[in-house]
Amino acid sequence: MGCCTRECGLIAGAVFGAAVAILGGVLIPLGNSIIEKTVEKEAVIENGTTAYDNWVAVGGTVYRQFWLFDLKNPLEVLGYGATPVVVEKGPYTYRTRYLPKENITFNPNNTVSFLLPSGAIFEPSMSVGPEEDKVTTLNMAVAGAYSLVPKILHGVVEKMINSSNSSLFQRRTVKEIMWGYTDPMLSQVLALFPNYNESFDGPYNVFNGKDDISKVGVIDRWRGEKKLSFWNDPYCNMINGTDASSFPPFVDKKKPLYFFSSDICRSVPASFVENLDLLGIEVYRYSLLPDTLAAPTVNPDNQCYCKDRVVTKNCTIAGVLDISSCQGGRPIYISLPHFLYGSPLLHKMVMGLNPSEEHHFTYLDVEPTTGFTLRFAKRIQVNMMYGPSKVITVLKKVKDYTIFPLVWMNETAALDDETADMFKRELFSRVAMLEMIQQALLGTGLAIFVLCFVFYCVLKRRNGNQSKFV
Repeated sequence: MGCCTRECGLIAGAVFGAAVAILGGVLIPLGNSIIEKTVEKEAVIENGTTAYDNWVAVGGTVYRQFWLFDLKNPLEVLGYGATPVVVEKGPYTYRTRYLPKENITFNPNNTVSFLLPSGAIFEPSMSVGPEEDKVTTLNMAVAGAYSLVPKILHGVVEKMINSSNSSLFQRRTVKEIMWGYTDPMLSQVLALFPNYNESFDGPYNVFNGKDDISKVGVIDRWRGEKKLSFWNDPYCNMINGTDASSFPPFVDKKKPLYFFSSDICRSVPASFVENLDLLGIEVYRYSLLPDTLAAPTVNPDNQCYCKDRVVTKNCTIAGVLDISSCQGGRPIYISLPHFLYGSPLLHKMVMGLNPSEEHHFTYLDVEPTTGFTLRFAKRIQVNMMYGPSKVITVLKKVKDYTIFPLVWMNETAALDDETADMFKRELFSRVAMLEMIQQALLGTGLAIFVLCFVFYCVLKRRNGNQSKFV
């Protein structure tokens, strides 16, 4: 009777252990489903969600650092057609994106509209000097007039240059170059970033993810339009992806992430590079690849971005993007800093540049479960083109078209300790607790089952041996 009781107990224990193990196993897909539903709920852009609070206002501090290019040989360039030699001067650092989104409007078609206000506060402690530092740089009025005015009217430009005592180059303060000065030739305010502290980007219209979480944050319209009008081509005019501040949850590293940047007037893909640890949180690092600004001969998708075949040597120059069509015709070219990944010809046009992948590439560190961008560095360079002329005196010695670097920018932000702790507490602690329960149930159940089964086998064998001697 006792043996039977022990055998029955062991069988019951094994069954119980198997049941607990099965429960732990069942909880794995069930737990994953719970996690997915929780993430999807919190990733929707609407009042009360985690995503909404982070979406309205950037959590971390965003800085824009500027390095201006100081021309060292302006007289030689003007008098003898020498190659310009530049030295970068910076950083001059500003705190930006500190203003929350404005005019937030929820629409019936599961989209939300907003304006992104611009603002910049100078940070002297993070800068090499005051905004009153002076730099010798390209005269934007002369270079702009050279491109905007037809060559047949360059005589008029020559008279305007002479009457205002202007030249191809000018010496101005950092503050003037960045934010504005009254140009003597045009009698109007010119700047790299005119009216920045009084302007808005947008309006944007993005999907809120309520009906389809795979579209959350994806741009539906920019400035009221579903496509751009800068490139005269359906492919290049597409607005793809988000604004890069976040992406739809459950990121697949095998697929590129697309984002639209109004700074460069186009959408670009970023590809997975590596897994990293950011304050105890696993993130996927994405970066722009060299072929993003490759010549069309290398990347045919870039053919429709080639606007001027003369300047770009029949579209064979890599590393620059002509955005004059979205800059009112001004000959502005965007590149990575120091012409990173650019053609050797760019470094022959201007000397003194030293591209470094470590310091000059753009990256995004994205948390894969939520799709939130937790750290980023957006690095771009603003350049302006000028060329030879038989009429304009200050351009008579110029031998060829020159894409001259004005400034490069590093916009950065990173997750701070407080936000990281909140992030881990609100999301990862729940995930870890659920995984721990799953593993505990599975492990405990298997242990009970194995022990009961082994003891049952031992007991059966012992009882069998005893029966032989009866």
